[in-house]
Amino acid sequence: MARSRSRPQASLYDPTLGDRLLAEARQDVLVGRWQGARDLLRDTGRDWDRRTHRVRLLADAAAGNRTVETWQAAEPANPDAMVLRAETDVMRLFNAIAAGPSPTPDRDAIERERLDRVVRICLQAAGGYPDDPVPWVSLLTLARLYAGGHPHSNQWWRELQARDRDSREGHHQVLRHISARWHGSHSQMYDFAWDTASFAPLGSPLLALTQAARAEHFRFLRQSGTASALNLSQHWKSDVALRDLNRTCERWLAHRSFELAQDVADLNSVAHALVLAGMMEEARSVFRVLGNRPTLAPWSYTDDPEELFRRWYERLGR
Repeated sequence: MARSRSRPQASLYDPTLGDRLLAEARQDVLVGRWQGARDLLRDTGRDWDRRTHRVRLLADAAAGNRTVETWQAAEPANPDAMVLRAETDVMRLFNAIAAGPSPTPDRDAIERERLDRVVRICLQAAGGYPDDPVPWVSLLTLARLYAGGHPHSNQWWRELQARDRDSREGHHQVLRHISARWHGSHSQMYDFAWDTASFAPLGSPLLALTQAARAEHFRFLRQSGTASALNLSQHWKSDVALRDLNRTCERWLAHRSFELAQDVADLNSVAHALVLAGMMEEARSVFRVLGNRPTLAPWSYTDDPEELFRRWYERLGR
């Protein structure tokens, strides 16, 4: 008798990537309570990887209300409040520009004034907690919104490197900045990813940066309509793509000893690349580690992210 196989429980996109304490603090922020965010960031301490992830997700929740301003008013000398305020204002600018009309010359001038104000807030946050890399990640994120990039971007990158040389989020922000979609080119983006991976230690999530670059390239090709369906399908199967995938599997996946804050996102990136490259056994190994924990990117670059992830998870992850 054939054994029945139950379908997996419907997956749920979780922006916190499974960080339960972060999810609780985000909920507090959404309803106007700041104490949970304060306690979470205090307890995170100098775990820069997790602190960066938590600040960015708290800022995402705080961008739609005045919770972070209330916290700053109550504790004006708290450096965590300053850092969260800076990242929240960066998020607000991205949200406003995404929702706004097409740029005009007058609007560009207004945006430059707003951008410069947020730069000052980020620099004040950096001064309030000199060891903290997070304000420099915020500045590198903000730099993308300047026409041609901000002239101090390289300096900000050096400041981040001095505090957190292996910052996963910082490297991803630079990758986006120098992509063809923003202020660079595909070749600049790939060169940065390859150089980063060549110096990254075994087990470092920076070894998956090449997969983020390939997904960003694919997204650009689809959105610009500059590639045929055949070229898009071969995007994941070229000799270079397969070489990079094998190196990621051999140097990152085979040496991971514990899960870092954004490993779920990177595992999704690698699983996505593996299935599109036809490397099913390797993809099966990744899905067994990843489980039913989808992220929107990069699955959304290819198809409906929930449906596409579920299809491959049911096939390879059980």
